[in-house]
Order: sequence, then C-alpha cells, then structure tokens
Amino acid sequence: MTSAEARAPWVARAVPYLPLGLIAALGATFAYVVRLPCRTGGWNDQVSTYTNFCYTDIYPLYFDRELATQNPYFADVPFDKQVEYPVVLGEVMQFFAWFARALGPDRVAQAVRFYDLTVLLLGVSLVVGVLLMAAVAGPTRRWDPLWYAISPAVVLAAYINWDLVAGALSMGMLLAWKRQRQVAAGVLLGLAIATKFYPLMFLGALFLLTWRTGRWRPFLVTAGSAAGVWLVVNVPFMIFAWDGWRRFYVFSQERGVDWGSPWLFFQNKGWPVLGDGDVSTLGMATLAIMCLGIAVLTLAAPRRPRLAQICFLALAAFMMTNKVWSPQFVLWLVPFAVLARPNWKPLALWQLAEVWYFAAIWLYLLAQPPLSRDDLGIGDDTYFTAVWGRIITIGIMMAFVVRDVLRPEKDVVRQADIDDQAGGVFDDAPDRFTLQSVLR
Repeated sequence: MTSAEARAPWVARAVPYLPLGLIAALGATFAYVVRLPCRTGGWNDQVSTYTNFCYTDIYPLYFDRELATQNPYFADVPFDKQVEYPVVLGEVMQFFAWFARALGPDRVAQAVRFYDLTVLLLGVSLVVGVLLMAAVAGPTRRWDPLWYAISPAVVLAAYINWDLVAGALSMGMLLAWKRQRQVAAGVLLGLAIATKFYPLMFLGALFLLTWRTGRWRPFLVTAGSAAGVWLVVNVPFMIFAWDGWRRFYVFSQERGVDWGSPWLFFQNKGWPVLGDGDVSTLGMATLAIMCLGIAVLTLAAPRRPRLAQICFLALAAFMMTNKVWSPQFVLWLVPFAVLARPNWKPLALWQLAEVWYFAAIWLYLLAQPPLSRDDLGIGDDTYFTAVWGRIITIGIMMAFVVRDVLRPEKDVVRQADIDDQAGGVFDDAPDRFTLQSVLR
C-alpha cells in the first residue's frame, strides 16, 4: 500500500467537514467586520459603541484589569479590579497581553492588538467548535452545525467575550464521550468548567442518564477526570493568588441582578416576592425546581432521552434562572439546542428573538445614566419585550424537546434509525432504573 493510499481514508473522512469549516471561518470573519466601527476608534466613545452595536469586553478590560502592566490574579490592584473569570480564561488573557505588550509600548495600540489576537483565538474556537459539533451530530445530521457556524445571533455575539473557547471545549467533551473516551471527556469537561462555569450543568445530564442506564463506571471516570483536571488548573492559583482566584466566585455570589435576566423585569416592575426577594436564593430555588423536573422527565420517559436533549434542558434552565443573561450567552446554547432538536422553525424564531435582544440592550443602555440619550435609545417596556422574547422562544424550544422525549417517534434525530448520536455508552443501552419500575 502506498502512502497516498494509506492517507485516502483520512482524507475521505475529512472532505465532508471542509465546507462546514469554511462557512464557520466566514462566520468568524463576519463577526470581525461587525465590530470594525469600534476597532477603528469607536470603543473610546460609548455612544458610538452602542449606536454601532459593536461593544466588546475584550478591549476595555485590557485597561480596566491592568493587563497592560500586570498579570491576572497576581495583580496588585483593588479586589474589584481583579479578573472576574475562571483561571483558564485569565491565563488566555495573560498570554495575549504578553504578546500585545511585546510588540510595542503604546497602550492604545497594545489594546487593539490584544483584541485582534484574542479574536483570532475566538475565530479558531468557532471553527473548531463547528467541526466538533458536526462529528458529534454524525453523517445523518452533518449540516445542522450551520446554525452554529453562521447564524445571525452567533455572528453578532461572537466577540463580546471569551465564550467561544468554552464552547469548543464543551463540543470536544461531547465528542470524546460519544467515542467512549471517558478520560478525555473528563479532561475537556474540567477545562471547560475552568473556562466558563456553565459546562458544570452537563455533568448533571450525564449523571441522570447514568442513573437510568446503570453505566456508572464511565460516568465516574469522566467525573473524576474532570475534578482532577479542575484541581490541577486551579490549586496553584488558590495557593499563590488566593484573592485573585476567588474574585470570580465572590463576584458570582454577590453580583446583583443584571441585564437580560427576568429578575430585572420583576424588580423594575416591583413585583412582590419575585421583585423584592433575595435573587440569589430565588434563582437557586427556581433552578433546583427546574432541575428536579428534568430529573423526573429523564427517569419517567418511555424511552431514555438523548444526552443532547438533557444537556440542552439543563443549560436552558440555568440561563433562564440566572441573575444575569448577557447577549453572548446565546453562544452557550446554540450547539446544544441544535443537537437536541434540529427543527428550523423554532430555531429561527429564537434567533430572531436573540437578534432583537442584541439590538435592544445597546439601545436601552443609551437611554440609561450616565448617557441618558433618550433621543437615541429605548425605554423599559420596549427593552423588556426583548428580554421576554428570549425567554418565551427558548421556553417553546424546551417544550418541543420535552414533547420529543415523551413521544420519541416525534424526535427527528431518532427517525433516522438512531438511538443517541452523542450518547456514547448510553447509545442503545437498556434501562436499569426508571420511575415506572419503582411504581410497579
């Protein structure tokens, strides 16, 4: 066999992914173009930033978190100026800050270079995430990742923050689990949790399906690997930079209600209990109730749900009950929403709601102090139509997923004679525990 013949199977497998990679690269490029008005000077004027819809955290945090002069977590700055992200993101920020500083002394030019270098990483993360998602979806649903590659909401939100890094790690975790590489799945999950906290919800999804199937060893290997990697990444900072390390966790706990959250609506309208109670407690209680419902659904469904369905429901529940719901959080949900139910109508409706929210938040901020530009912005009631638009459209998608779980014949993925394309050890696994078995 020649070397060319030996390479042929690999090339043949890679060819179907090439168009998806190119389209994802196009989406990443569009996302860069969207922010060009800010990159060329608009970031120095809030009104221009909001009217051009090109806000990003990347540029201002280079100055505000002293990345131009100091290292995250070890910086000699007030506690509220420490980097408020888990350590993987903090070190990503540090890595690109080193490059930006090395290429020239001018701090404004450094910040622009810091943005460009970070965007390069995020664009690559989007392409990688799309390709990994395609591998998870399998050949029968190869083109579903186009929703992640180039949907309007993804393009608009891609470079607000560093979320695409966690997205690529999460898709890598799902692919490793699919291929029954539990250690690799745990390593990637641990890194994802150390990047953005939301992938922790996927551990709950794995636990519920493990409970139903009795496949405990793969779950414990994955969970143990995730915990081990998380500790390896975090413990050095816990020991040597305690205040900087704990900034993320203190900030998350003490943070008040912020933009995008339904709790902000309740507070703004003065609702009893929901508007004047302890939002941290209310949010945790509401999330616990929704997670209990997901657990009952998983264990009571006539057929074991697919992993992507439970991941989507858990993540959507986390977002809907959170104290803050930033525009870029759409990046968390898109791949799991598509894997859970790749039906274009509810997805398109949700994407429209996300695009409206993306526009509404910046117009709303224009009308808020200190800018108070009522001539350019929108008021409370108009803004809250966008908040509830997201909640309602995601709620509709959740309802359809629940219906598919309860009536598996309606699941478009399973209509292709597939049990669970991302299930790994759960795929075609018999039930070991269900609520029906308890009630018999």
